[in-house]
Parts: sequence; C-alpha cells; structure tokens
Amino acid sequence: MNTILSNLKIKVNEKIYVKDPETSPLGKKIVEKSILLIDEIGFDNFTFKKLGEKIGSNESSIYRYFENKHKLLVYLSSWYWSWMEYKLVFATTNIVDPKEKLNKAITIVTEKITDNANTEHINEFILNKIIIAEFTKTVQTKEVDQENKEGFFLIYKRVINRIVGIVKEVNPEYPFPKSLVSTIVEGSLHQHFLTEHLKTITDCNESVSTTEFYLNLAKNVLR
Repeated sequence: MNTILSNLKIKVNEKIYVKDPETSPLGKKIVEKSILLIDEIGFDNFTFKKLGEKIGSNESSIYRYFENKHKLLVYLSSWYWSWMEYKLVFATTNIVDPKEKLNKAITIVTEKITDNANTEHINEFILNKIIIAEFTKTVQTKEVDQENKEGFFLIYKRVINRIVGIVKEVNPEYPFPKSLVSTIVEGSLHQHFLTEHLKTITDCNESVSTTEFYLNLAKNVLR
C-alpha cells in the first residue's frame, strides 16, 4: 500500500496557502522543517523567524507560501487527514463484511503511526505527534466558522463521514453514528496524549493500545 500511496498527490485546499509548497524545493523544505521544529519547540513557541533560521532563508520567503503560522498548521493537518483518507480507502475498499471493514477503519485512525519513507519531505511519525498535541488549535479558534465555510476542514470531516457510513452498515439502527465516530477519531488523539504524558488517567498503555480500547468500545456500542 505504501507504494501506491507514494504515487498519489496529496491535495490540500488551495485557500489554506498562498503558494502550493509542493511546487518547489523551498516549499517542501518549509513543510519538512516546520514539522521538525514544531515537534521540537511546540506550536506556541514556533515562529516563521525561527523556521527561517532552520531552513537558511529569509522569514519573508515563508510568507510567500503561508499567510501565518495558523494557516501552516491547518495545512499540515489537512495533509495528514488527506493521507489518512487514502490509507482508509485503500485498506477497506475490498472488504465485504461491514464489521471487519469497521475494525480496519478504526485501526487505521487510532493506531500508532510509522514514517512512510516514500514521502521524503514529510515524516508521518513526527507529523502524527503534532496532530496529537496540536490538532485542536486548528479548529478551536474564533475564525473556525468562517474557515469551515471555506472548506479548511473538509478532508477531516470526510474521514469522519466515511467511517460513519461503515457504522451504518454494521448497525443501521444505531442513532448516534456521527457522534460515535468523531469521538473515536478525536478521542484517540487524546488517549495517545494521555498515554504519553498523563498516564494515571488512562487505561491505555504499552500493554493495552488505544486501538484496542476503541475497537472494544465500538463492538459493545453497536452490538
């Protein structure tokens, strides 16, 4: 599947960026180094000035690609969820049994991520760490409604609704499929965070994975 994914171009809403970073070596370098720097110092401490120092380029060159650091984070988030959608589609397309399909879908969106060497300028393992720690900052803003209207979160919502469709196949009578799936997808990020930082308030650990917890939850809720 990694080979197939490497041949696909991840598409991100063009309203998020000023210039598509995938169209130039500098743009790709901005994306690559921003992931590493945000992971290193956190999004709150991240600035375009610091990123410029990392890539050996003027701060102004970064503004030619992104209006501000919020838009850059939204871009990284959109890229991540688009990549996740590709994985989800390829992994579930040929599965006939709805329960098996749902288990596969839940596994994909909740499991620990490893880096895909086919995407040289994006380390998915580190990007996943950023999504776990910073994803809520892309949506919990004063501009969320306007950005939602402009389609900034379309890919994320599409991932949710793809799995909602599978839930309806498993149990058409279940009255809360959207709430269940959004809880699983976003909740898994929170559980990964707790497992790493606040271990005493989660049952997930080295022996019990976040994926096991949500597979068990879905099974019991939908039976």
